[in-house]
Amino acid sequence: MCIVCERIQMIKDGTNPYFVKELETGYVVIGDNQHFRGYTLFLYKEHIVELFELMQDVRAKHFEEMTIVAKAVLKAFGAEKMNYECLGNGDAHLHWHLFPRVSGDIENYGNKGKGPVWWYPREKMYDNANRPDKEELEVMKQQLLLELDRLLQE
Repeated sequence: MCIVCERIQMIKDGTNPYFVKELETGYVVIGDNQHFRGYTLFLYKEHIVELFELMQDVRAKHFEEMTIVAKAVLKAFGAEKMNYECLGNGDAHLHWHLFPRVSGDIENYGNKGKGPVWWYPREKMYDNANRPDKEELEVMKQQLLLELDRLLQE
């Protein structure tokens, strides 16, 4: 079983503390590490590897939901810009990394603190010091859920 499928199984079992909301095509979860505060993932519900494997109507719905999640992240965490990644080289399961960005969030790396998230040192991004404690995680989940619910009602 892939790591994304394992995380989804934890959601189904009620044991994934990062789970925020289930949508039609995927699950919204707060990222484990929060150097980029509000970093969120949108996990496709089924074990699919490539976007082109989805039927056109399902793909359109998935993109629509992913953009709603991104907008909710932007609003919930005060981002100036969103970065989107859908790679799958490490975890071959369709999922999106949604990075809320603010000026200077990569410190002195790259061009005056501006640039792609992968300019930031990996060991710093994934340092355990960037993991939210239980209380902070609950606050973040509630902020995101509030914005998601607002946008889904529009």
